[in-house]
Amino acid sequence: MDAKSVITVNIVTPDGSVYDATTDLVVCKTTVGEIGIMPNHIPTLAALAIDRVRVHKGEEKFDEIAVSGGFMEFSDNTLSIVASAAEKSEDIDTNRAQRAKERAEKRIAQAKESHNVDELKRAEVSLRRAVNRISISSHR
Repeated sequence: MDAKSVITVNIVTPDGSVYDATTDLVVCKTTVGEIGIMPNHIPTLAALAIDRVRVHKGEEKFDEIAVSGGFMEFSDNTLSIVASAAEKSEDIDTNRAQRAKERAEKRIAQAKESHNVDELKRAEVSLRRAVNRISISSHR
């Protein structure tokens, strides 16, 4: 592949680099919908939803990375993703994610009982993150 037909993908968190590769297609879920990025796409900046980033690796194969929100920037065939947390599918501890899901569900029930709107919102975000991680780890 020549330099104009690939995208360099970098995913970073406050803890450092999580993913670095080249590809011809990346699919991300933004806060307003899904976007596919191919080489020479127009420059783009978007907020990311809690979801998966799919990086095409050939034929029907994709690397999947769980991201907990953040943002993506694409320009000059480089896609940079900055997320508060991100994990490659093979690095996800499914049992730990399941325990996080159960804790979040308990927190949601407690927040509803005590009518604590702020805690309810935080617990719902925790639940979405856990469910996202479980979903991605099941695709291995």
